[in-house]
Amino acid sequence: MENINNQIVIYQTEDGNTAIDVRLENETGWLSQAQMSQLFQKDRSVIARHIANVYKEGELDADTTCAKFAHMGSDGDQTYYTTLYSLDVIISVGYRVKSRNGTMFRIWANRVLKEYLVKGFAVRNKLTEQKYKELNQMVQLLGRTIVLPTTLSPPSP
Repeated sequence: MENINNQIVIYQTEDGNTAIDVRLENETGWLSQAQMSQLFQKDRSVIARHIANVYKEGELDADTTCAKFAHMGSDGDQTYYTTLYSLDVIISVGYRVKSRNGTMFRIWANRVLKEYLVKGFAVRNKLTEQKYKELNQMVQLLGRTIVLPTTLSPPSP
């Protein structure tokens, strides 16, 4: 289920037992370690270790894929900060973690990526064909309206 206007996307496992609200901001999705732990059905320490390895191995840059988001406490007078990780980190952890939910997430992510690539190619291909047809029509129209002189004479002084 997606609702981009409200900035929430819900990923749900096939069995329906796990549903995660994904925060959308800055053109990516964001999850906390606790949410990834729930998503992949692994202890939070396992998720933290995988995230640390993603950064240690240089796969991703922490400055661009990790952010602290402020939220109000239930009492309404205190601000709390939660560290969230971008979709890049979520996918990296998803490919590292060994669990049934991790496998299902990888299958889902691959399907979404393939759909995006195929649809993107189809749209680009259609636009290219449309532009070619329009250009061809313009050339034909110009060919009918422009009459070239049969002989060239020097310009008048």
